[in-house]
Amino acid sequence: MRRFVHSIVSIPLHLGRGWGWVFFLVLFWACDDVENSVYRGHACYFIFDATLHPAPCQLTVALGNPGHFMTVRAKMMGGVRHILTTRNYDQAEEDITLTSKKENSTRCVLGASNAIIIGRSSYTGMFICYEGQCANCLDQYGGTNYPLTWSPNGQQLQCARCKRSYDVNNGVVAQGEGGRQLYTYNAAFDGAVLRAWN
Repeated sequence: MRRFVHSIVSIPLHLGRGWGWVFFLVLFWACDDVENSVYRGHACYFIFDATLHPAPCQLTVALGNPGHFMTVRAKMMGGVRHILTTRNYDQAEEDITLTSKKENSTRCVLGASNAIIIGRSSYTGMFICYEGQCANCLDQYGGTNYPLTWSPNGQQLQCARCKRSYDVNNGVVAQGEGGRQLYTYNAAFDGAVLRAWN
């Protein structure tokens, strides 16, 4: 690993002093663009330990399947956190009870109105987490009453207010008036723990 990093760094430096700085500035701007694409209008912090909830838990199963997404909501009942999921391709719902002390003591904030959409893109294989509200309506009208719902085929998210539909695999407007793509949060899955944050 060390040798690889050294060779990457030394390539632009061999081009001359000026080119080395250009390389690092481009690298800095590229990282900055990724960081700026994360939605910060509402807080998001979600951790789900899939090892504590093995299959057939539908959220755990979705993590291994590109094109499978879930709407995720949370609520407390009797001092215990419940994760409520709705699957994209058949709208099946599940109530996942978080029973461990660690799970219940971890902060859980799910965007503008207690909903995120999380899954793996069938286009890129990358994990994606979207804000659960229509980005265009949030921008245009303010407030937080623009929930996204699944289309019958599960490949699009729909907004009842503006009638736009968004492609779940990349967040762009697929039908309706053009506009911005869905807001995204950071998302990662290390094989055991799923995280979403901003």
